[in-house]
Amino acid sequence: MDIQASTTLGVEIFYSLSEVAVRKWLPLFAACLGTLMLLIDVTIVNVALPDIATDLGTGLSGLQWVVDGYALALAALLLVLGSLADRIGAKPTYLAGLVVFALASLICGAAQSVSVLVAARALQGVGGAAMFATTLSLLHATYTGRDRGVAFGAWGAVAGAAAGIGVVVGGVLTELLSWRWIFLVNLPVAVVATALSAWVFRASPRQTGRGVDAAGMVAFAAAATALTYGIIRGGEHGWSDPRALIAALVGVTAVAAFAIVESRGAAPMFPLTLLRNREFGATLIAAAGMNFAAFASSPFLSLWLQQPLQLSPLRAGLAMLPMAATAFVASGLFGRFAHDLAPKWTIGGGLVVIGIGTALLTIIDTESSWRALLPGFVVIGLGVGVLGPSLVAVGMAAVSPRQSGTAAGAVNTGRQLGLALGVAVLGTVFRHAAGAEQRSALPDFVRGLDALAAVAGGVGIILGLLAFALFHRRSHAADSAVAEDRALAVRPRSQSAKEAAAQNNSSSVR
Repeated sequence: MDIQASTTLGVEIFYSLSEVAVRKWLPLFAACLGTLMLLIDVTIVNVALPDIATDLGTGLSGLQWVVDGYALALAALLLVLGSLADRIGAKPTYLAGLVVFALASLICGAAQSVSVLVAARALQGVGGAAMFATTLSLLHATYTGRDRGVAFGAWGAVAGAAAGIGVVVGGVLTELLSWRWIFLVNLPVAVVATALSAWVFRASPRQTGRGVDAAGMVAFAAAATALTYGIIRGGEHGWSDPRALIAALVGVTAVAAFAIVESRGAAPMFPLTLLRNREFGATLIAAAGMNFAAFASSPFLSLWLQQPLQLSPLRAGLAMLPMAATAFVASGLFGRFAHDLAPKWTIGGGLVVIGIGTALLTIIDTESSWRALLPGFVVIGLGVGVLGPSLVAVGMAAVSPRQSGTAAGAVNTGRQLGLALGVAVLGTVFRHAAGAEQRSALPDFVRGLDALAAVAGGVGIILGLLAFALFHRRSHAADSAVAEDRALAVRPRSQSAKEAAAQNNSSSVR
């Protein structure tokens, strides 16, 4: 064989191998594309809030709902759409989610009132929940062995980077084009993701024996929405406002209904027996606490950067980037030895660190520039980098393998619920401390920011210590049981056979 023929053969082999490699990882690309799109939309809106307020003529409560409409829909539907995907298949559920998300994004971009925008954001959340509930199932069904680990790692990296990408992309689009393009940009991405996913994903097996807990979904959605509305309404119009009181009553009633439905249902979306597990309960507390303490203040910080400080949307997005960047780097470095530390340190300790970082934001005063955010953002990022990667893994490890999918969905639900309630609560705190809407004088604005940072930081520290205590009690109980079993094993052989039998029976029960 001459040199030219050898070269030609080598090139053909190279292109053949490259084509195989590309086709091998196309499913991962399709899953990551949808995941990136839905998670970016959690943060991409933050830097556009001032422009939305001006264009649509809304106040702080309207802006809170622009954020919360999406988060509440995600929280309410993640678990039930996971159950639905088990029945009809992950692929059609994912494709339907992409289509719904694209349609909702179009409506968001064309909205002429804040009420239409909020409704479209909720519809986005429906599509996002369908995608979020199925991407890992699709990757699990597509890859095996080492490739599965690579795929899950890449998916996790994309999910972790989404927050930082969102604020920067949102700043660029809002500054160069319009706030409407933070939603319209989803259309070409969704078209590519839909076409690619329809081609590369295989039909997944269906579980015909599992029902969909529609009653539980309705009760949970009603509880979360009513409580959020009551908090926002009460903060805006006073706690004696009839609508706020009615919403609170509806929310409490819906919580009770949810507890009844889930305890008696044949196929509950969230078995309440899981709450008896201290480790899983601690993980849920930390999941909600992380998003409350770390991220719920972001919309208000964006308003401060762009209104009193008069930064452009792009510069505001870049100013908010250090937290996400620190979290991304910290999660990569910490992931190498996370398994060597007890969950009380990674979960409880990580949340305490987040709380301390958020509390550091209280250094903002009337003379502060955007640089005042850096100390708090770096500490928050470190805490998120430690806590974030551990949440789902610890939550799934705390339950039986049969319930691992439910556990993972519950943890992600807790995160979105923590964000939604956090934005509602912190908005109320801001309004009371500042004594006005978001367009207040600088001293009032700073007073509101400091108050909400103190509350968010306090919540993070308190819930972190609570999670730490729950994990510590669990490990202490386990250590005591082991020590007692060892003591029983070395008791003197002179004890009677009857006593020995009784002790062995007692040990087996424990």
